[in-house]
Order: sequence, then C-alpha cells, then structure tokens
Amino acid sequence: MKFFADTADIPAIRELAEAGLVDGVTTNPSLIAKSGADFLEVTREICGLVDGPVSAEVVALDHATMLREAEVLRKIADNVCIKVPLTIDGLKTCRALTGEGTMVNVTLCFSANQALLAAKAGATFVSPFVGRHDDNGFDGMSLISDIRLIYDNYAFDTEILVASVRHATHVLEAARIGADVATMPPAVIKTLANHVLTDKGLEGFATDWGTTGQTILRD
Repeated sequence: MKFFADTADIPAIRELAEAGLVDGVTTNPSLIAKSGADFLEVTREICGLVDGPVSAEVVALDHATMLREAEVLRKIADNVCIKVPLTIDGLKTCRALTGEGTMVNVTLCFSANQALLAAKAGATFVSPFVGRHDDNGFDGMSLISDIRLIYDNYAFDTEILVASVRHATHVLEAARIGADVATMPPAVIKTLANHVLTDKGLEGFATDWGTTGQTILRD
C-alpha cells in the first residue's frame, strides 16, 4: 500500500519524505487555507519534495472552468495530479484530462456507484472518504470493500485512494481489503510506528545496556 500525506505543511512533508514514508501528497482548498501559503507556490514546493503524485484541486464547479484551472495547475510540475469533484462536470473533466495523459484524482466519493463512474471516466485515483462516511452513520470500510470488489470484477486500472483516514485502524483495515493508497495527516502516519511493547522493549534494552558500562561510540 502506498502512503500519501494529506497536508500542505512543508516541514512535515519534508520529514516524511526524508524517512521514506511518503509516496505522494494530497492537498485541498481547506489544507491550503490552513497553511496560509500561496496555492501555486506551496504546490510547486511540495512537488519538489516528493517524486510521486501531488494532488492539486480545482475549485470551479463547471467543466469549462475546471479545464482552465487544470491547465494552470498541471504546468507546475510533471507529478501534479489534478483533483476534481465527483460530479458530472468533474467526471467530464476527468475524461478530458486523462485522455491527454494527465493524472486525475476524483475526490469526495461516498458510494460504490460513484466510484464505478470515476473508473469509467478513466480516473487515475478515486478518493472515498471513510472518516466522513463513518461520521454520518455509514460503514466506511464496507465502502472500500465494495469498490475493491467492483474494480477487480472488471479489471479497472483506477487506484483506490482511501481518504479521510482518522486513525491507524483505518489504515490496517484498508490494507487488509487491498486498497492501493491511504492518504492521511502526517500525525496518523507517525502513529503507525507506535506500540506499547516496542516502548517497553526499548526501555528494557536501555536498562540492561546501562549495566554493562560499555559504549558503542569510541574515540
């Protein structure tokens, strides 16, 4: 499974990239607003930090304006992935852009039928929002399972990019189902390394090592 960082925080992305823990980045208007940075400049900087796809979202709602915005965004870097909403206009834009070889992430997916449409439109990625799905009384992981089954039934190339990931269990369940990508805040990525037994083991090793009076680093 690939990990994408869902953020526009440059230092956080740099830290994860240097550790080899991030394969791409997803942004959206809310994350850009939170960063307080210029949209085009921060996207350009992110694209220089990671080799994988960097999702940059259009804000228009109509097909013609989406295409115009996408033209600006895809000139930023070769690894820009245009993010469009799962609407009819968004799907039309997806079809046009992927037909020209541009990566497209179709976002705000909340049903398997929507995901089916995204795949038929040639989406590179589809982003089902599991956390928001859970918030509204639905089972986000059942949605991922349904999409995985449908995509496998017809050998669609569209990758399932699990979004709105809130905790490590979401990541584990998505990996079990066979999702292609999970995008999550940097803090969630870091929690995947946490385990109480790891902490206890390190504490024990440190205590035992201290009794030896030895050191590895010597002048």
